[in-house]
Amino acid sequence: MADLSTTVDGLKLPNPFVIGSGPPGTNANVIGKAFDEGWGAVICKTVSLDASKVINVQPRYARLRTADSKEIIGWENIELISDRPFETWIDEFKQIKDKYPDRVLIASIMEEYREEAWSEIIDRCQQAGVDAFECNFSCPHGLPERRMGSAMGENPEILSEVCSWVMKAAKVPVWAKMTPNVTHIEDPSRAALAAGCQGISAINTIRSVIGVNLGTLRPEPTVEGYTTMGGYSCKAVLPVALRMCMEVAKLIKDEFPGRSISGIGGVESGNDAVQFILLGANTVQVCTYVMKVGYRCVHQMLEEMSAFMDQHGFNSLDDFRGHSLQYFTTHHDLVERQAAARAAAKAESQAIRADAEWRGDDFVKQTDELSRG
Repeated sequence: MADLSTTVDGLKLPNPFVIGSGPPGTNANVIGKAFDEGWGAVICKTVSLDASKVINVQPRYARLRTADSKEIIGWENIELISDRPFETWIDEFKQIKDKYPDRVLIASIMEEYREEAWSEIIDRCQQAGVDAFECNFSCPHGLPERRMGSAMGENPEILSEVCSWVMKAAKVPVWAKMTPNVTHIEDPSRAALAAGCQGISAINTIRSVIGVNLGTLRPEPTVEGYTTMGGYSCKAVLPVALRMCMEVAKLIKDEFPGRSISGIGGVESGNDAVQFILLGANTVQVCTYVMKVGYRCVHQMLEEMSAFMDQHGFNSLDDFRGHSLQYFTTHHDLVERQAAARAAAKAESQAIRADAEWRGDDFVKQTDELSRG
């Protein structure tokens, strides 16, 4: 039977499925629910030292549905990071680790562009017992006026400096969560890895406007008649997330061997998760889908991943991690490969396969076709 357990940056997980930072990890109660259902690890909703500046609005979600079945395929949020006091989080981190000492609890953190703030939040969370950090450098719509989130993660120079502060204070593994709202995700990823971060989480939500209500003529989600651009997630972002996972994986293979990737974006099945691992991911995060169907979805995902591994004869995740990276090449190479394949097929179809196929009138031509030089 396939073994779905994995060890990432020294963290031992029973399986690669991780609750991504967001509402599914918003307090001790729901984090405990996730562990009880069998999730491999949980990343809490992003916390900061001063939650008093975090004020959420309603509604803060808008959903995109197919025209026929009304299935939800796209999800936009304008939700900010956790609005719960930092001291409450510290208490709950301790409670969670007391109750689930052998489970991996990761603190998602975001702070302003000040070294002392990053040092303090890391020190306090470590004392509370968290197993690792995910630095949120990628929220596309929250608190840019404080140079937080993607306002920081889109600038490799700032990112390099902040990651160096983080690594100076951290005694546990650190993952840097990347924004997809850049031309080349390799640039900020390289900055974070060069500064010492053990892993990259990719991707966060895509900056978006999900649509305009044709009745009210107002963009959604509408709050008192107005909105702001938000972060797009759900099934529709899977192809973008897979592409960026592949790019980060190739960067790590070439420049930072041994570092890790946590794949994020559009995962709604075990087979979706398998694709991330085939492209180099060590773990796979799920957030929006849990908001759609609940925490028990991990059971089906585990079954599907096990079935895939059994089908191909894989005993462990390492047996197929990164397997599909070798099949990416340039378009020029694709053209050359296809031309060579067509030429070989044509030659084979014209070649003499048996003595009975020799024809007197074409004897010399047929001899040439079978000759080299």
